[in-house]
Amino acid sequence: MIGLVQRVSEASVSVNNEIIGEIEQGMLVLLGVEKDDGPEQIEKLANKLCRYRIFSDSDGKMNLNVEQIGGKVLVVSQFTLVADTQKGNRPGFSRGATPEHGNAIYLQFIESLRQKGIVVETGQFGAEMKVALVNDGPATFQFQV
Repeated sequence: MIGLVQRVSEASVSVNNEIIGEIEQGMLVLLGVEKDDGPEQIEKLANKLCRYRIFSDSDGKMNLNVEQIGGKVLVVSQFTLVADTQKGNRPGFSRGATPEHGNAIYLQFIESLRQKGIVVETGQFGAEMKVALVNDGPATFQFQV
């Protein structure tokens, strides 16, 4: 499982020109699910993101997590994160989960964040989406669990 996390001052996701999820200050999480991902990876990444201190305190240091700032998380599925780009001129997706498994893991990840008290907005699994964001910093972090 790969999570590409961007600290944002705002972010939204649209399907067919209609916004289906949007947040103000918080995290945009682009989530790539691999074929062997399961409950262990879900919990490891969800726990990490809930505690990860990427927001500035009163001294301007990254000492606060998303909950401490009253932020939200926008989770968008992005299977291209698991692409093999090492050879050739076209990405390979053999590490990626099947659509059924990917969607199940995506939904379980969202539920895990919510159970930890995080307010979560989402994209639509498998849809053609447009993601808009203002990356605050810019600050972008990649997690692979």
